[in-house]
Amino acid sequence: MFDQLDIVEERYEQLNELLSDPDVVSDSDKLREYSKEQSDLQKTVDVYREYKQNKEDIEEMNEMLNETTDKEEVDMLKSDISELKNTLPDLEADISELKNTLPDLEEQLKLLLIPKDPNDDKNVVVEIRAAAGGDEAAIFAGDLYRMYSRYSEALGYKTEVIEMNDSDHGGFKEISFIINGQGAYSKLKYENGAHRVQRVPETESGGRIHTSTATVAVLPEAEDVEIEIRNEDLKIETYRSSGSGGQHVNTTDSAVRITHLPTGIIATSSEKSQIQNREKALKVLKARVYDMKLQEEQEKYASERKSAVGTGDRSERIRTYNYPQNRVTDHRIGLTIQKLDQIIEGKLDEIIDALTMSEQTEKLKELNNVEL
Repeated sequence: MFDQLDIVEERYEQLNELLSDPDVVSDSDKLREYSKEQSDLQKTVDVYREYKQNKEDIEEMNEMLNETTDKEEVDMLKSDISELKNTLPDLEADISELKNTLPDLEEQLKLLLIPKDPNDDKNVVVEIRAAAGGDEAAIFAGDLYRMYSRYSEALGYKTEVIEMNDSDHGGFKEISFIINGQGAYSKLKYENGAHRVQRVPETESGGRIHTSTATVAVLPEAEDVEIEIRNEDLKIETYRSSGSGGQHVNTTDSAVRITHLPTGIIATSSEKSQIQNREKALKVLKARVYDMKLQEEQEKYASERKSAVGTGDRSERIRTYNYPQNRVTDHRIGLTIQKLDQIIEGKLDEIIDALTMSEQTEKLKELNNVEL
């Protein structure tokens, strides 16, 4: 038990340091989170410290008692020791009561000890592609884009389209976009994989349910300090972007295509401004090269990869959206929710929270095998 109390006290001291950190003070969310955690630990730490201090005082006085022959000093020390010893039963009783709270505190601390994904706070590049299902797959890709856009908007994130390839009957054959916001990757990293939709297309006269799929890739935006892209390794081309006709046709060579020669990875952007296109395409290129390196590292740790729902094979079917039954099922954790109409409008919190909890539970199982 006292080993556990030592850990609680150590975390309390760590929180004191964090709460005086200027970066934390300027971040209201972190400040509130750490303050609450410190408040939860306060009573346990206060009682434990008083108990330890009294024990130390008694030991010191006993040493002094053994070293002195002065009668008055001996009597005074004995009186002080007796007084301190009288406090110990009460403190031990308090600690005994606090013992019941230790399992909960221990679980809280274990969650804090779970290694944080270094990419969690980053912006993300999201790429959605229509897969099996023709026009209906493209329409579904458009639905997914709208779902992520609305979810991001609710979180206060900003969405920027990088490249899109419209489908003639609605939706997108493919679309790439950046989501800018603190913690974007921590929320959206679980969306990697194949998404399946089951519904009756508008063009289906017989009322038959069709199954279509779209793939989603979520890449953490790479920072310059994490990956070096040399100018001499880049091939940059400009071209005239295609539009949907009429006034939307681009009459200047503003679209940009960047090729990373060592890996062959390509990124494009075809918005109106060539300067912005160059910046956006370079961001996407860096994210793709960085993601390639992450995937290579993850393959070295296959057993870890299996236990993390956010890093699975992107060809794996992760979720089904069944419109006739208003049902969404996430196959990785066996979660089924009868709220498809809300989820497709961007209300993803229930699914994201469940996936986060599942991953934390798996990591806690690993921590439970290591004694704190």
